[in-house]
Amino acid sequence: MVSANKEMVVYCFDTLVAHFNADQVPPPAFDDGQYPLFVTWKKAVNGEEPRLRGCIGTLEARDITNGFKDYSLTSALRDRRFPPIQAKELPFLQCTVSLLTNYETASDYLDWEVGKHGIIIEFTDPNNNRSRSATYLPDVPAQEGWTVIEAIDSLIRKAGYNGTITELVRKSIQLTRYQSTLFTMHYGDYVSYVKTSRGAAPSVIGLKSR
Repeated sequence: MVSANKEMVVYCFDTLVAHFNADQVPPPAFDDGQYPLFVTWKKAVNGEEPRLRGCIGTLEARDITNGFKDYSLTSALRDRRFPPIQAKELPFLQCTVSLLTNYETASDYLDWEVGKHGIIIEFTDPNNNRSRSATYLPDVPAQEGWTVIEAIDSLIRKAGYNGTITELVRKSIQLTRYQSTLFTMHYGDYVSYVKTSRGAAPSVIGLKSR
């Protein structure tokens, strides 16, 4: 099994830097494979707790080289919750890559553990019969300090349900649980990696040298 690693995050930073420079992305330094994956960007300014800046991925297995290349840009530039990341933000960014594994059908909406499992919920909106679904990666409920039920209720809202969350709604959920490996790197560590491995720090159009 392939695990998320430093080279995968470097490739995501390389992809974003190449986008700002209108340049080619250096070839990846990791083995290819087929996995569901996510790319998460967070931004921390003045020592604050990092805040989400973009997170998009796929729950379907796909080629991870092309997957990281696509989703590093999609999550940075086209997450509809946020304005596109600009080059000047790079020094404040951290990137996390996640590879998803061990998909299992849960017996009910309570059949998972905070901090261990990511969850996918699917249910029918009782107000309009629309199918709704949403997911949280394994680290999200743990970082938020949620209980199982708090995470479920938050995910129901994320799926777009605006009605009253009743036990009947919760019990109608089909829940898939999964696990993940992840790796996080700050931009400063990426710059150090590039200096060491390639002999020069990355130069970015629109970003002043620091």
